[in-house]
Amino acid sequence: MADAPDTLWGHPKGLYVLFFTEMWERFSFYGMRALLIFYLTKHFLFSGEQSGLFYGAYIALVFLSPMIGGYLADRWLGQRKAVMFGGIVIAAGHIVLGAEDLLNGSPSALPAFWLGLALIVVGTGFLKANISALVGQLYAQHDPRRDSAYTLFYMGINIGGAVGPIVCGLLGEILGWSYGFGAAAIGMILGLVVFARGKRYLLGRGEPPDPVHLARPILGVSREWLIYASALPLTLLSWALLVSPRATGVLLAAGGGLIGLALVYIAVARLEGEERRKLLYALLLLVIQPVFWGLYEQSGSSLSLFIDNHVDRVILGFAVPASVFQSLPPLGVCLLAVPFAALWLRLARLDRTPAPLSNFGFAIIMVGAGFVVMAAAQLLVPGDQKVPLLFILLLFLCHATGEMCLSPVGLSAMSSFAPRHMLSFLMGAWFLATAAGNFSAGVIASVIEAMGGRHGGADRAVVLDAYLRIGLVAVAIGGTVLVASILVGRVLKGTADRSPLAAG
Repeated sequence: MADAPDTLWGHPKGLYVLFFTEMWERFSFYGMRALLIFYLTKHFLFSGEQSGLFYGAYIALVFLSPMIGGYLADRWLGQRKAVMFGGIVIAAGHIVLGAEDLLNGSPSALPAFWLGLALIVVGTGFLKANISALVGQLYAQHDPRRDSAYTLFYMGINIGGAVGPIVCGLLGEILGWSYGFGAAAIGMILGLVVFARGKRYLLGRGEPPDPVHLARPILGVSREWLIYASALPLTLLSWALLVSPRATGVLLAAGGGLIGLALVYIAVARLEGEERRKLLYALLLLVIQPVFWGLYEQSGSSLSLFIDNHVDRVILGFAVPASVFQSLPPLGVCLLAVPFAALWLRLARLDRTPAPLSNFGFAIIMVGAGFVVMAAAQLLVPGDQKVPLLFILLLFLCHATGEMCLSPVGLSAMSSFAPRHMLSFLMGAWFLATAAGNFSAGVIASVIEAMGGRHGGADRAVVLDAYLRIGLVAVAIGGTVLVASILVGRVLKGTADRSPLAAG
């Protein structure tokens, strides 16, 4: 059967506009991220312990800022304008990073570096939650294509995430840092072009809730431009938090606690029945998911340093830069995305869709299993030899499988469980929880690097022993969550109204 004029391969054409926009944005983000830990240790000569904390603070803030951007879009700006403005700010941040490398040796080099990172944080705040929310707005709330749409959207994320580290890593580590950062800037600009040209395919979704109110002046300046101007103080705040990772940790703890209490209050005091259960279930997912990201994000910090120091990176006589290996997790997701999308659709037709909590438990098991596989190198590979690439490939395959069970399913759950008036807010809460996981990843990496330092440098045995411990703990946590999900599902299936939370 032929597609309707406004659809392509069974999905709205707007999905593919968002797919390519996010693909290029993730190209820029992951491309720069692949260079970050090495830029900190090799360019600015920070220790591995310091670099782990800075890395964790940056990644955490990138995922924290959508709370603000999501609120501003929900209340005034609308998702489409927020995405466009966020992309412009992100591109500016990458341009500043590229220019910063040209200032090497100048007293302004380090401040310019923090400024570039801060701009990327603020721009991502406007873009990230809102583009994910736009995907959900293209579908009715109970449309069975939603999980498939988010899985395909997630494939776009990971195509960008796979190509970005290869292009930016090779350019940055071989030709010079500014070339890598410049390539990231070009990627974001291409994403902006796609998004601007594809506006008509969004079918009017994501526009300001009250355009007249948005245009109304305050002290002679429209509310819209005042929102754009708020990027300046937000950039200064991000700068201050980037240079003080511990302050970032305190902010995450306080913010997470307040948001959690607010969601509980909204669910209990303002919602009833199915809406209440959905929001409380979403809150449970928000509490669990940082466990996954705290381990998964070692790929950009301690794992990158381990690959640089202890893995045989020679392929066909060429020593591949360690930053390029950060393309492996998203590449694995790209390979798994289509089979998983088909699997979700088939399970939906059979009414056998696993509960999101079950998916989360399995995801945590897989991320833990990846580290257990990696730790096996300590037994199988003599200490005076480099670790073969096979162990890295197996680890990232486990992590990619876990990611496919958690991230697109979680995004879809937030979109479908959220009351309509707080869609972007709950998406922002998802990224806040992700921020907490990413910050804990930086702390874990810092501890691992400190342990290695006390043993005479980045000691292979110490790092692999740490990976074994955290892997076994993750498997135990994931197994507990999986069993709990099965028990909860049986209870819910026994109730009079067949809640969609009991699926599986």
